[in-house]
Amino acid sequence: MNVIVIEDEKPAARRLKRMLQKLDIEVQVMLHSVEESLNWFQTNEEPDLIFLDIQLSDGLSFEIFEELSIHSAIIFTTAYDEYALKAFKLNSIDYLLKPIDEDELKNAVDKYHKQLPKSSNLKVNMDDIRKLLINPIDRKYKKRFTIKIGQHIKIIPTNEIECFYSENKSTYIYSQSNRNYLIDNSLEYWQDKLDPESFFRVSRTFIIHVSAIKDIVAYTNSRLRLVLNSFSEVEIIVSRERVKEFKKWIDR
Repeated sequence: MNVIVIEDEKPAARRLKRMLQKLDIEVQVMLHSVEESLNWFQTNEEPDLIFLDIQLSDGLSFEIFEELSIHSAIIFTTAYDEYALKAFKLNSIDYLLKPIDEDELKNAVDKYHKQLPKSSNLKVNMDDIRKLLINPIDRKYKKRFTIKIGQHIKIIPTNEIECFYSENKSTYIYSQSNRNYLIDNSLEYWQDKLDPESFFRVSRTFIIHVSAIKDIVAYTNSRLRLVLNSFSEVEIIVSRERVKEFKKWIDR
């Protein structure tokens, strides 16, 4: 199977390559920009499968497909799940939210293999996905959580939440009143239901509210450490794969 990775963040591309090697998949080449990808496709045969980041250093990766007719299967590696999830499902393709999890990667590759006999289903409608990215669909995000405490039910508006975090396979809310509350479902479940203007998934274990950020400190290996207004139980580190998108998010 011929596989290529198109990803502008070289550490993320190398990490994905190592993860694929564990699945006995060798990456043919790693490309890092729209221009580099266009040049490569013009002189090489199409691969069977492309792992494709949406936002590249010199533009959106859709520009590659506007210039060239490419019929390879695609698995997106993206931070745009809040806008594009519907399009991914409509087009019978898979996506991986950064930072990529090994189990999720294996599931995506397994899905690709299962769809091989239905090659026509692997064709991606790039126009549909582009439209959702540029003009996101109207959607209602969660405004409050209800927490049962003994015989009482407490209402916590989302604008009073500093962060969501996972610990020991459980998910918690930490509020501005310095209280932890256990909630149902995983961070993955709640991430798509929170307003992306206010909340950001900084790592596999934390989603933080923008108004809760007190300080941002440079950390080892090109990462960032966040200091929140109240939460101080553990360090909150923006994973290296998410730093670029995090900086764009806080600069909106």
